Amino acid sequence: MKHVAGIAGRELRSLFVSPVAYCVLSFFAVIAGLLFVAHVRAFDDGVMRYQQMQAFEQLSDLNLNDHVIVLFLQSMTVVLLLAVPALTMGLFAAEKSNGTQELLLTSPLTIWDIVLGKFLAGATFMLILALMVGAFPALLFVYGDPEPLRTLSGLLGLLLVGLTYVAIGVFASSLTRSQIVAFLLTFAVLFVLFLLPALAELELAGSAGIGDLLRWLSTETHLEDLLKGLVDTQHLAYFAVMIAGFLVLTKASVESVRWR
Repeated sequence: MKHVAGIAGRELRSLFVSPVAYCVLSFFAVIAGLLFVAHVRAFDDGVMRYQQMQAFEQLSDLNLNDHVIVLFLQSMTVVLLLAVPALTMGLFAAEKSNGTQELLLTSPLTIWDIVLGKFLAGATFMLILALMVGAFPALLFVYGDPEPLRTLSGLLGLLLVGLTYVAIGVFASSLTRSQIVAFLLTFAVLFVLFLLPALAELELAGSAGIGDLLRWLSTETHLEDLLKGLVDTQHLAYFAVMIAGFLVLTKASVESVRWR
């Protein structure tokens, strides 16, 4: 575990030495702020409109969780489709392009040390992004009364989706020496995962069984219940399986270099 933490620390330092970390953080903060303000304004406009119409039944159905926080967190998962590939593209690809991967592989470190260390670096950065997102709903507790547990469940869902994306990005980065290719490959896989429920609804799968499988494979399906406050073990198991599966694939990809 000491080696894993050392590699993670080295990767985080390299991220913050380069412009990558600051670009991702700036991009994420600006987009998060704009989206949050847009959802709050839409909620406020809805409240004023129903008050003017004296539509008290519709007005009672409005709440901060359903009409602001859930929509905001769903929007931020879409932003992660771009932020995570930018974050993970250089984790292995940069080592290959700089010619330092061979030195890393011939060191006393195990393959798992390397893979887990790089994933931990990405996961730590993802945690920073999740905390940044969480700061916006926290403002609503000052001026309103959203449900705390449901808000935390939604943030947990965002974090788990982000960690899954990081694992996919680490795997994609291990396949190539080009950071641009790693970015595009990661984005392509994440975009397909995002579109799977829509493909299932269009019945492109050909059968109900395959349609259910496509929905299960999508991160959005499992995020939906977490946004509702339903923390089910089957959803936690899905994220654990996805993360572990892509880390195993990454380990196999890195190990294959020794056989070339």
